[in-house]
Amino acid sequence: MPKYFSCILALCLGLSNVIPGYGQPISGMAIAKKHAIISNKPAPGFFEGALLGNGGMGVNVTTRPDAIVLYFGHNNVWDIRLAENHKEEIGTFAQVFDKVKNIPATYNNLSDDAWYNQYSNMAGENYRQPYPRPFPCGSVLLGLDRRKVQVLGHVLDISNGLCTVKLLTANKQHLSLLIFTDMAADRLLMQLVDDKGKPAIGVFDRIKVMPDPSTPSNIPQPQTQEDLTAGMLSFRQILPFEEPAIRKADADHLKDKAFRLTVKVNGALSKTSRINWNGVTENMATLEAALPAAPFYASISLQEGLATAVSKDLPAISKPGAATFSSVLANNHAIWKAYWAKSAVSLDDTFLEQTWYRNLYFFNCAAKEGVTCPGLFANWSYNNIGTAWHGDYHMNYNTQQPFWVTFSSNHLEKNLPYVSLIQKLMPVSRKWAQEYYNLPGAYFPHSAYPVEMSMNPYPLPDWGWEISETPWAVQGLWWHYLYSGDKEFLRKQAYEPMKAAVQFLTAYMKRPDDHGGERWQDDKYHIFPTVPPELYGLRPGFKFNSDCNVDLTLTKFIFKAFEQSTEVLGTRTEEQQLLADITDILKYFPDYPTALTASGDRVLVAVPGENANTVYNVPIPLFAAFPGEDYGLHSDEATQRLLKNTYQNQQNEGGNDLVFINLQAARIGMLNLDDFKRQINYCLLPNGTATDMVMQTKGRYNDQTDYAYMAGMGIWFENFALPAVINECLMQSYNGTIRLFPNWPKNKDARFKNLRAAGAFLISAVQIKGKVNTIDILSEKGQTLRLISPWTKGAVITITGGKKKVASGEIVIQTLPGQRIRLSPLN
Repeated sequence: MPKYFSCILALCLGLSNVIPGYGQPISGMAIAKKHAIISNKPAPGFFEGALLGNGGMGVNVTTRPDAIVLYFGHNNVWDIRLAENHKEEIGTFAQVFDKVKNIPATYNNLSDDAWYNQYSNMAGENYRQPYPRPFPCGSVLLGLDRRKVQVLGHVLDISNGLCTVKLLTANKQHLSLLIFTDMAADRLLMQLVDDKGKPAIGVFDRIKVMPDPSTPSNIPQPQTQEDLTAGMLSFRQILPFEEPAIRKADADHLKDKAFRLTVKVNGALSKTSRINWNGVTENMATLEAALPAAPFYASISLQEGLATAVSKDLPAISKPGAATFSSVLANNHAIWKAYWAKSAVSLDDTFLEQTWYRNLYFFNCAAKEGVTCPGLFANWSYNNIGTAWHGDYHMNYNTQQPFWVTFSSNHLEKNLPYVSLIQKLMPVSRKWAQEYYNLPGAYFPHSAYPVEMSMNPYPLPDWGWEISETPWAVQGLWWHYLYSGDKEFLRKQAYEPMKAAVQFLTAYMKRPDDHGGERWQDDKYHIFPTVPPELYGLRPGFKFNSDCNVDLTLTKFIFKAFEQSTEVLGTRTEEQQLLADITDILKYFPDYPTALTASGDRVLVAVPGENANTVYNVPIPLFAAFPGEDYGLHSDEATQRLLKNTYQNQQNEGGNDLVFINLQAARIGMLNLDDFKRQINYCLLPNGTATDMVMQTKGRYNDQTDYAYMAGMGIWFENFALPAVINECLMQSYNGTIRLFPNWPKNKDARFKNLRAAGAFLISAVQIKGKVNTIDILSEKGQTLRLISPWTKGAVITITGGKKKVASGEIVIQTLPGQRIRLSPLN
């Protein structure tokens, strides 16, 4: 039987919250510095460059043998035009459902039906437009005369975001171009220094500002401006609100947006000429100039917003110099120091430690509160890179996945862009539930954009009928409360979206089509019709379109979360009808679909009637373990055997599984770290990010498929969640009980500081030579601590002012807000 210990409130009253010696001697910033990203040669390709960013503006620093080229992007800068045609023709769910029901089940595909083929083409027309999409913000080039200067490579220090480009002059002088983004403003600063760190005379023969080459011809073209005396080059780009067919020539709209990219150097610029390859004199064109023979400093600023707020005149920018450079660099250092102080790991596995720090670096560059939630490819773009699938929000994993890392890594502030996204999607989601489904609450769309929408952007009844996306959209809001214990957040930001999702789901499951009748012949409430993520689509006769694993587990998750939220906020009385519906549905809830393998093992599958050898794109069979959190290490032996059989049997074609399937494996204690590292390495790009790579055929891919076809699409924001997998190996708390090192090998040492557990606990622990030493815990909100003791002989619990011995098993402590607790092995 587990042993329980409850601290006595009186013992703790009036005592200090600080335990002498609390915490592990581990510095995240110092460890991050060890994992710099280094290129020992020019890196001209977009996926070779050093990635910088402040959460809003992103910069990619690439190096050619003859130039340094910086590509600019911003989470707020989008081609905001939006097609919303065929509103009336799309009809309602009931109308389309009745039509689809009459299509013969003997057809191979619904598109074999003439009506459905025409309808799906019409419904997909808006999404086939090239907009909305992230709009690249241009690039800046610093040219070099290769007879005088060589590019040796670059070093990106991820501890503070400083990129150093190494140069060698003809007289063997080593120079360094220091580059960083201002973490508090949308600008980039540069300084050239010698091998002693002192300012150096510029060696660049030209500077050039270039609007993006993919700028559409049917929008206003960039407005270019120069002030050579002031050392400034700039362009301003209008982003029209209206589509080309609607927009009147030269007519501004109050909702037009714009951005301006401006370079300023610390001296006057000039125009020079050269003889081109035709032997003709060629003068420097607009936005290109020669630099002064002076110590090189430069500032590049990016302004964005409503067109009325982005000045049509050159902005007033102070002359860059040593004082500004040093001041901003010092402020950046403080910001990064605070970021790395949130949590840290020190692992006896250099590759996994490197993976943890590099991806948290990228995440900090890519997202922050107050800025538009990143899409598929975050804030780095150029030409068509970063625009595939509109670079939008796919709500069947892509949008949610990167934010999984924010919880256990103790970066809850980084989840707020996602929270803001859900708030912004509420109006269109409510409207779609009411007008299309004729149901209450909110139905969250399959795809969405950070632009003004009045209808579902993807109303097709294939992926557009995925019911799982509604509970999935709001799951991260409950996790935010669960890990923070912040009741005001729950009340003001999470509760209404969660309630709206539950209102829709209960009403959907209580429709006559989902309960009883000839189709079901049972007393259960079903989820029908629906579509499993990235699998089957909508099928003739609705084969594989009911009770998907993902729908069941996420619906059950959000039902239970909403029940708990009403307890926390005291709203049970006013929500009694909705809670009664939840209770009724859960009483008659369908079982997870299973199948038998050839060897006779029962395994979880995506949908009822599915073959156990199905190849998946998204790892659906283990959704009940993650993100559903219904099953896991807390489950009984029979369930754990089912999970293990499922994991060993399932096949995944890659592309959407680098984080996902490995996190699932960690949740059930089956992740092989060597296999995990090999998959990461397979997906790594030269810039240190992990792309989406194909893993196998027999699904949607064939032997002619380019296994790296997604690698050139952009910087995959979703894979920055890789540290979450490592965190789950070190500590799990998903069901309210903390487990230490549940998937970490005994023969590898590890320590971590301030990983965040459900219940608003910060956990620090050490494993050396297979044994867990002390465990330090901070209780932020005073909730009940539950922890599985890692010691068979018992433990000593130290709470300020007293100690208590407890036996092995589950330790339970009723904590106080701000209280620190230390657990040590009983010798």
